[in-house]
Amino acid sequence: MLSIFLLLGTYNSQNKIDLSQVKQYSVSPKPEKDLWRYIVNRSTLSASNDEYLHEYIDWFRQHPDYLTRITRRAKPYLYLVTQEVERAGLPLEIALLPVVESDYYPFSYSHGTASGLWQFIPSTGKLYGLKESWWYDGRRDVLASTKAAVKYLQNLQILFKGDWLLAIAAYNSGPGRVQKAIKANKDQGKPTDFWHLQLPKETKDYVPKLLAVTELIRYPEKYGQTITRVINQPAVQSIELTSQFDIALIAQWSELEIEALYALNPGLKRWATPSEGTYTLLLPNDNMALFKQAMQNNPNVEKFKWVRYQVKSGDNLSSIAQKHKTMTSQITQINNLDGQLIKTGDYLIVPSMQKSGDYPWSKSQRKQAELNRKVIHTVVAGDNLWRIAKKYQVSVNNMIKWNYLKHPKLLKIGKQLIIWQPQLMTVRKDLSLAMTTGINIDRKVFYQVKSGDNLSVIAAKFDVTVLQIKQWNQLKDKPLQPGQKLTVMVNIMNTNMK
Repeated sequence: MLSIFLLLGTYNSQNKIDLSQVKQYSVSPKPEKDLWRYIVNRSTLSASNDEYLHEYIDWFRQHPDYLTRITRRAKPYLYLVTQEVERAGLPLEIALLPVVESDYYPFSYSHGTASGLWQFIPSTGKLYGLKESWWYDGRRDVLASTKAAVKYLQNLQILFKGDWLLAIAAYNSGPGRVQKAIKANKDQGKPTDFWHLQLPKETKDYVPKLLAVTELIRYPEKYGQTITRVINQPAVQSIELTSQFDIALIAQWSELEIEALYALNPGLKRWATPSEGTYTLLLPNDNMALFKQAMQNNPNVEKFKWVRYQVKSGDNLSSIAQKHKTMTSQITQINNLDGQLIKTGDYLIVPSMQKSGDYPWSKSQRKQAELNRKVIHTVVAGDNLWRIAKKYQVSVNNMIKWNYLKHPKLLKIGKQLIIWQPQLMTVRKDLSLAMTTGINIDRKVFYQVKSGDNLSVIAAKFDVTVLQIKQWNQLKDKPLQPGQKLTVMVNIMNTNMK
């Protein structure tokens, strides 16, 4: 904070400054508009010798498009991550750690079963409250995993008595390994700072890579880098959902493409938010406003159309269909069943019971209403019936009938119009598509080969073929090498990776 002193009536009769007349005004400097600059201008970590960074800076020089790709990936998340890091009082360059961990890609997956921006393994993720279920993986959830990583790094910093370089090294290799290396150096009378420890190569590279990234972002021209600006303001907002939501409904209400929705909420593994507890949904600012308005306008709309049902002893398709007020043919189609045979313990996707609305209409109108979803549209400047009808994919004539419009060309701003849209279930001609609800999203998974791996083992792990792995990576008939990185395309809806 800057202090500005304004002297009024500065000198008295003895030509001395009269401090009672000094007014002090505190002015907070405006933060940088570019979030990258905001981070590096507040960085506090450094190497004891710049030579430690040369090897890594040279690599970036040879790959000048790398940070451009990173910016594209980090843009939706960077402000959120920076905010969590700063709020916790960590060195701000910790917000750059996902560059080293995962290339700022929440679908990254390592040979050690680590996943997400912060590459949590299942056990550490569980320890820091990252839930995992059939519906959801908290390690891939950007906000949840960032909070967990911040807490983990805080604990490591305490363990290593304020030495952040040791804490960051321990984040990579585990605190026990770093403690063992410190003890070995102590026993030999050697220094115990990070730069003198005998650690695995990956960990020895880990800390200088982070420092090199900070250096490159601070002086991009010096190192031949192009850093695309990320605006220093929130790109997304969060909302806590207290009940399970169909992703297709969220996409419809927020007017956001489903693929973009998953990109912001990569912890989601299926076509709906988790079935238990609350879920924090991220949406771009404008889309969040639309979603909140739709929630307010549709308080009684069923938020979830499908349930995951575990078959119990004595169940059959007819009893399950009756229990959920649906038809056996729908259950058969949705689950791609060849016949009526089901096994105890198996899971089925079943259409859930739909709540009927309280409609003050005739029987025929009520029957139609049961097949449709009510939307309330508030007229704004520039609206006309044709535009509104096109937006909701309904006819102008129906809108006139639904709202008893006598003068349809005269729409007053602020007037609320009732619109009935087909329920998701009625527009699906093939109910077997219900499991994905139009969601068929493949994501690149970066897999690091470990000792004992071969293409067959890796293909089985990700439920793909050997030929596909060869094509994705342009592999020849050479043995795989430990540490080699492979790209695998995985459908995030159907993966059971752990």
